[in-house]
Amino acid sequence: MSHLYFSVEVLENFCKDAFQKFGFSKEESSIITDVLLMSDQYGIESHGMQRLTRYHKGIEKGMIKVDAVPEVVFQTPVSAVIDGHDGMGQLIGHQAMQTAIEKAKKSGMAIVTVRNSNHYGIAGYYAKMACDAGLIGMSFTNSEAIMVPTNAKMAMLGSNPIAIAVPAKPYPFFFDASTTVVTRGKLEMYRKAEKPLPDGWALDKNGNPSNDADDVLQNIVNKAGGGIMPLGKNEEVTGSHKGYGYGMICEIFTSILSLGLTSNHTHTDGKGGTCHGFIAIDPAVFGVPEKIEEHFSVFLQELREAPKADGRERIYTHGEKEIFAMERVQAEGVAIDVKTILEMKQMSEYLGMDFEKYFGELSLGEADYQSIY
Repeated sequence: MSHLYFSVEVLENFCKDAFQKFGFSKEESSIITDVLLMSDQYGIESHGMQRLTRYHKGIEKGMIKVDAVPEVVFQTPVSAVIDGHDGMGQLIGHQAMQTAIEKAKKSGMAIVTVRNSNHYGIAGYYAKMACDAGLIGMSFTNSEAIMVPTNAKMAMLGSNPIAIAVPAKPYPFFFDASTTVVTRGKLEMYRKAEKPLPDGWALDKNGNPSNDADDVLQNIVNKAGGGIMPLGKNEEVTGSHKGYGYGMICEIFTSILSLGLTSNHTHTDGKGGTCHGFIAIDPAVFGVPEKIEEHFSVFLQELREAPKADGRERIYTHGEKEIFAMERVQAEGVAIDVKTILEMKQMSEYLGMDFEKYFGELSLGEADYQSIY
């Protein structure tokens, strides 16, 4: 038994109550929970319930300040810089994209950058916010340094994802991907499963390929060297320089434009310092939005109907799999790793919550689990 299944409603109730116990308001808790559950419903297990422990630790250590009030420190009609004052990343990210959306509706487009924030969940959530408002949305974030640049042996950039969402029919174009081969969360999932990492994912502290998830993660935390490879692995012949470059593009739209901490300086001396970037564009600045959406929708359908390689049954466009994942979740529930459930149980005990009220009596094999607290 590696996973158990729970309805979205059960997880939603637990998360909302837990974050209120931490001191967030009902509205704030709802926003944080919405970001996490979108990840799990989209099949991105590494950024959903699996992240609760990270937020618990961040709040407990003072890295995440529950009472932080984000501040707009600079703005124009088409831009803004927000200082998150070490608050919860999801709340700061939500406010920043909402600001970008409001400015874009007035001026046609807007870019908002953020400094002094924390982990904000999946980048795609914020891009989708703009898309749901009829705009083109983009979202970026840096993070604790986990990416080892081409020809290096020390992590210097974060997972540095780039997300974009564009209105289309029958469902929007939705692309959200790290500029590393995988995210740190994926390594955490492999460590929980006690499985070796696939070849081509990670490097040890000397810059050599590694399959040891725990060792790589420990080296990242201790800034001892090594980390995760950029897209394209660790050689230019396989395109490593391209993933490294994409990571730099993300860094420009987050830490550089906000005058915040670059990835290699985040998560030092008890400070998160994460930076984000958000772009919202009204298609109306290029013509009639409905015609642009129709034009794009036709192209997406042509992609799906393109000739298929031998043995392949379907060509997906970005965002399709997420829609199908949500349909499965509605029918089957959200799959949660047993060790993640144990972390949630320990968190509920810390917060004085009745775990069984939400999940009933579960046999989780706690004797085989070493507490992370």
